[in-house]
Amino acid sequence: MKHLTILVPDSQTGPNTISCIVGTYHVFTEANRYYDKLNREPIFNIELAGVSKQSNFVNGLLTVMTQKDITTIQKTDLIIVPAVISNFSAIEAGNSMLSAWILDHYTKGANVASMCTGAYLLASTGLLDNKNCSIHWKSAANFHKLFPKVNLKTEQIITDEQGIYTNGGGYSFLNLLLYLVEKFYDRQTAIYCSKIFQIDIARQTQSDFMIFNGQKSHGDEMVMRAQDYLENNFSEKISMEKLSEKFTVGRRNFDRRFIKATGNTPVEYLQRIKVESAKKELESSRKTVNEVMYAIGYTDIKAFREIFRRFTGLSPLEYKNKYNKAVIK
Repeated sequence: MKHLTILVPDSQTGPNTISCIVGTYHVFTEANRYYDKLNREPIFNIELAGVSKQSNFVNGLLTVMTQKDITTIQKTDLIIVPAVISNFSAIEAGNSMLSAWILDHYTKGANVASMCTGAYLLASTGLLDNKNCSIHWKSAANFHKLFPKVNLKTEQIITDEQGIYTNGGGYSFLNLLLYLVEKFYDRQTAIYCSKIFQIDIARQTQSDFMIFNGQKSHGDEMVMRAQDYLENNFSEKISMEKLSEKFTVGRRNFDRRFIKATGNTPVEYLQRIKVESAKKELESSRKTVNEVMYAIGYTDIKAFREIFRRFTGLSPLEYKNKYNKAVIK
């Protein structure tokens, strides 16, 4: 039987930390139970492990008792790293011991999966350097600032690379659990768990959940003014050449500084502003897709659809049908 270690962080925890821990234990226990019903040997021995006997969550309202001290685990096959605080800045206390332990056991052959902001702990090991990683879109800017060598893929629900798995934000860790069940058990067991826990097994992206808020903590005053201009005039026809002249900066240098500060080219930034405005209109108004398109400054429906799908994973009409209450009725 393989060994599954669910890590219990020593500090820097939030409400979603305990959700990830309990959810993982529940889903894998059910997968084992399903195998047992089929007269098959369960895949995992599941244990909660940490550096202390218990950890407190939600201002002490909840407590999780660990079953093992990590130092007593000689071998494990799969490590689950639950979410931590979203305003992570540096690893603290016993979590640094967890980070070192993860690195050690990965080098010994263990697979590692981080959930949502658990990617902070995983990235602190260096194992995510030059690898793809998903995380909650709201934490992306802070994460990139702390771990610039990691290739962020915030539009993806799950990344899978060299025995390292990450997933997006919130309760999308449930989709990662189904993915892992299918990988370590089989497709049939994953489908069974999806039905028992009512988790959508077909979900591939978190793009339509993302809310675009331009990166503003970079300290480049020129880029900040350019961002403000784009955000206040996005429905008009904007020439990036003229915009760079407006701030007396050469176009190449303008693009370079903008990308460094925001993570987007000026054109991409403008597109994302337009799409975010379109999303709000499609969610709450009775405007048609064409009316929304014209309102944000597009005249080509094909181009609008392509750009909208690139950032949301859905067509404008699919998005409206999914989120507009009037349409749902």
